[in-house]
Amino acid sequence: MKSYLAVFLMLLCESLYSAPLQYNLTAHEIALNTWVVEGKREDFSRANGGNIVNTAFIVTGEGVVLLDTGPSLKYGRELRTLIGTITDQPIQYIFNTHHHPDHFLGNQTFHDRPIYALPKTGKLMAEHGSAFAENMYRLVGDWMRSTEVHLPDQPLTLERLDLGGHRLRFMSMTGHAGADLVVLDETTAVLFTADMVFYQRALTTPHTPDLKQWITELAHLEKLEFKWLVPGHGPVSEGTEAIVQMRDYLIWLDKRLRQAAEQGLTMNEVIQLPLDSRFVGLAVARKEYIRSVAHLYERYENAMFE
Repeated sequence: MKSYLAVFLMLLCESLYSAPLQYNLTAHEIALNTWVVEGKREDFSRANGGNIVNTAFIVTGEGVVLLDTGPSLKYGRELRTLIGTITDQPIQYIFNTHHHPDHFLGNQTFHDRPIYALPKTGKLMAEHGSAFAENMYRLVGDWMRSTEVHLPDQPLTLERLDLGGHRLRFMSMTGHAGADLVVLDETTAVLFTADMVFYQRALTTPHTPDLKQWITELAHLEKLEFKWLVPGHGPVSEGTEAIVQMRDYLIWLDKRLRQAAEQGLTMNEVIQLPLDSRFVGLAVARKEYIRSVAHLYERYENAMFE
């Protein structure tokens, strides 16, 4: 009996290992002709294949506008197929919102279409893209098979784009990654913030130039006229709720790190401090807090001597 069980388990493992990896992407229409593919509120892993990011596309009547292409060649292929099941309109514009790998490593799939990014975003991708890709291979394994860095080929200098009755407004910000594209569809009142906003999932801070700058830019976003907000990670929200959550977290984190530095706490001591009760329920909250302390605390310590 044991030998039969062992054989069964071996065959099961082989079957699972050899099964083709699939993201099984689905798109949800959140406003007229506006679709969001929501990622998981997790860290990168071999279980999720790096699918922790939100991508989105607008079917304008004169072609598709795609915002971000996902973490891998495989994701990009599935995303392009998914778009094809919804519309036969060609993809006219692709925008990479910033240089983090989960937002642009699907670019290969769209090599035949123009891909736009802020000039600084393109520069950061060129500088860090290969290292990001190598790290993604390490984190998620075979999901990344054949994925290579494909840089955007069109520097985004437009402030507005009218296409198929959709009026898109482009805003260049810096708070999250040093070069962050935010897009407002003034026709449908949908605000695509990318990673300037995380919602119900703790934010990441490896490339923020300054938390106060991020807070200031969020205040600007909060004043815009929009109904729906599509964050880079987490669910779509109505109104300013997601921005308020982000702003409150950043204000709290900035205050925590500043006061800890004033008190002379070590990094390890800061890591051990409890989270504010308002943020305990955010996905991966503890992990991202530890990472943020590791990323940022030295800056606050150095500021004490300036």
